[in-house]
Amino acid sequence: MRQMKLGRAFTLLESGPVVLVTTRSGTKNNIMTISWTMVLDFTPLFAITTGEWNYSYAALRKNRECVIAIPTVDMLDQVVGIGTCSGADTDKFAEFQLTPVQGQVVKAPLIKECLANIECKVIDIVNKYNILVLKGVAAYANSARKEKRAVHAVGDGTFIADGRRFDRRKRMAPRLPSGL
Repeated sequence: MRQMKLGRAFTLLESGPVVLVTTRSGTKNNIMTISWTMVLDFTPLFAITTGEWNYSYAALRKNRECVIAIPTVDMLDQVVGIGTCSGADTDKFAEFQLTPVQGQVVKAPLIKECLANIECKVIDIVNKYNILVLKGVAAYANSARKEKRAVHAVGDGTFIADGRRFDRRKRMAPRLPSGL
């Protein structure tokens, strides 16, 4: 093994799926790209990391709701573009040709072009670490989407796409919630 710079250790673990998080403030929709996500259990509890440096953060704190939209690898340039501009001066839905769709529970829009969308309520904010704990309140899958591979940020400007799937459900059945 070769030693690596400790400051790059996060690139070994960061590769969770890149998501788009939508918010609504007044009459304005916004989207931000987030690569720091975490599933908290087999329940619909999730966490994301963001803070005041993101334009959407004020809407998240005030309205305490959002949508987590899961883009696919063919949307990578849109995902990167969304993450490199500000909603303060850019209508990201128009700029990146994405379609907002009204959900059932929260005011933040779903993104029609994404593989899946999860409407969420913010149930806790851990200020010290800029962690928002989210409870999923509705979920949608886009079965018409041909591309199904999610994209993962390595953290250094490179990305990985999902690949082959390996089925071990029978072996893991005793550890999985019923109905999966």
